[in-house]
Amino acid sequence: MTVSESGADAEARCPHRLVLEHVTSRWGVLVLIELLERSYRFSELRRAVGRSAGRTVSEKMLTQTLQTLERDGLVHRDAKPVIPPRVDYSLTGLGREAAEQVRALAAWTHDRMDRVEAARRAYDEARDVRRAYEEPRESGRTHDEARDVRSRAS
Repeated sequence: MTVSESGADAEARCPHRLVLEHVTSRWGVLVLIELLERSYRFSELRRAVGRSAGRTVSEKMLTQTLQTLERDGLVHRDAKPVIPPRVDYSLTGLGREAAEQVRALAAWTHDRMDRVEAARRAYDEARDVRRAYEEPRESGRTHDEARDVRSRAS
């Protein structure tokens, strides 16, 4: 997980924002939601997160995400001393709290997507109309030509 500042500097300045970045990152969200259901081995978790995302998460990215969430106290890594090695990942109590919040936000987003799309369309249409009004000044068009462009935009 890449953060905007170096780890120590960002942690000292605003530790809350850094944890929020970790929890709400692309892969952090999906890892937390998947781990709400049960514990996973690394390869199982990688497949589950990939199915949720609609694309594959690289081993490196998943490893970084898990290490970051483990450092923040949200994920527990249980390495069993067997051959071949077995490592299971699960949520801590703190991680479960965070994952439930993230899952609620994801559900809200899913449930409100039609309203978001309508707002985007309205914004884009208004932007196109604004541009049509501003265009004559910039392009040297006459007001009649600009009016024709505006009428086509609406």
